[in-house]
Amino acid sequence: MGTVVVGYVNKPEGRAALARGIEEAKLRGLRLVVVSSHRGGQEYDTEAAGKAQVELDEVRAELEGTGVDFELRQLVRGFEPAEDLIGLASDSDAELLVIGLRRRSPVGKLILGSNAQRILLDAACPVLAVKA
Repeated sequence: MGTVVVGYVNKPEGRAALARGIEEAKLRGLRLVVVSSHRGGQEYDTEAAGKAQVELDEVRAELEGTGVDFELRQLVRGFEPAEDLIGLASDSDAELLVIGLRRRSPVGKLILGSNAQRILLDAACPVLAVKA
């Protein structure tokens, strides 16, 4: 069975990606895999890990009421989020990868975020980018 993979961050763009990922999984009858990717390092301490777990617990509570088969993944492996999402999408036979984009200034629009750009260009499956 294929999957819909969602890149999740606890920000408006991440919540928008999650909502759309749920819709797409229901529409397609697919499993939903929600990925929260952190680079790690010194700034990712016990407090940050605890906060990330609380956020994922909130996502789990939201997903349990949707009727969608889902899996939550928190990755702290030293990779960029783009690497984690592209790899997981490939490994899980994803039919769709959903990411959120944040608003940018007129100058910022000239350069798409590096993670978003890499996902859009390198993912082997279709990518749906949603705005908050």
